[in-house]
Amino acid sequence: MNISNPKSDFVTVNGIRLHYLDWGGEGSTLIFLTGMAATAYIFNKFAPRFTDKFRVLALTRRGHGDSDCPETGYDADTLTEDIRQFMDRLNIEKASLAGHSLAGVELTHFVATYPSRIEKMIYLEALDDRRGLPEIHKQNPLRNIEIKREESTPHTFEEYVADTKRDSPSIAEIWSALWDVEMSHEVKVNETGIFVERMSESVAGMMFKNLFHEYAPKRVNAKIPTLSFYSLGTPKQSNAYTEEQKASFNQYFQNIRNLFYMSLISEFQNRFPHAKIVVIPDGHHFCFIAQEELVYGEMRKFLLE
Repeated sequence: MNISNPKSDFVTVNGIRLHYLDWGGEGSTLIFLTGMAATAYIFNKFAPRFTDKFRVLALTRRGHGDSDCPETGYDADTLTEDIRQFMDRLNIEKASLAGHSLAGVELTHFVATYPSRIEKMIYLEALDDRRGLPEIHKQNPLRNIEIKREESTPHTFEEYVADTKRDSPSIAEIWSALWDVEMSHEVKVNETGIFVERMSESVAGMMFKNLFHEYAPKRVNAKIPTLSFYSLGTPKQSNAYTEEQKASFNQYFQNIRNLFYMSLISEFQNRFPHAKIVVIPDGHHFCFIAQEELVYGEMRKFLLE
């Protein structure tokens, strides 16, 4: 796999340092925004494919990766202001934004707040309204099942990666050298010499509360060209579950979760009637990795229209 070697740098916004990657390129600016816990390095194979027509960057939000981790600022207004100031510091007057997962909130909030700064928007499996999902998750048959697992204390990065693959089989199935680089920026070594997530539990809690459980999408009045990808594939479950338990989860996901997800897609289309929607029936949440050619082709066509 070909991983690029972009410029890695920092910019000071809102009194903190944010990390970003710059792949260069000519033309208008395309900025990638990450999902929960991820860093700019997650786009290190996908993003540079656009440098023949665009200047391409990716931003790591506060509390993530190599960016500063302040105790506050994990609300839509502050995160949106971080992006605006990032653009200002790099003298970017207008850009297209492509956001994955959690970044859907930032995309909608930014375009509602600063519509004149946006050329086009791309939602990569990026819901901007998750308020109903906690209730749907309560119906997950695996939710209250405790599985026996040996306590893990990874003293090496390799051990941490092995644990991640074991606990997240849907990530393990698309693992490559890209993930080794990405994970190296998601973890740190604590005071006892154990590899742990770099993001603190308090930061994660604030983000879930502010952006997952309570955020209502801000009204968007501007008609900005919009492309949105949705994946309806069933995520692979850990082998720690029995075959019966995994079958039960698959039925829940297909008959309950995906039906609700389809309602969210319809709701998004109602709010953005001009948007192009691409549904990937057997897609992966990291669709720009697992279904790279499909996503790349649709994005490129949309951006060059």
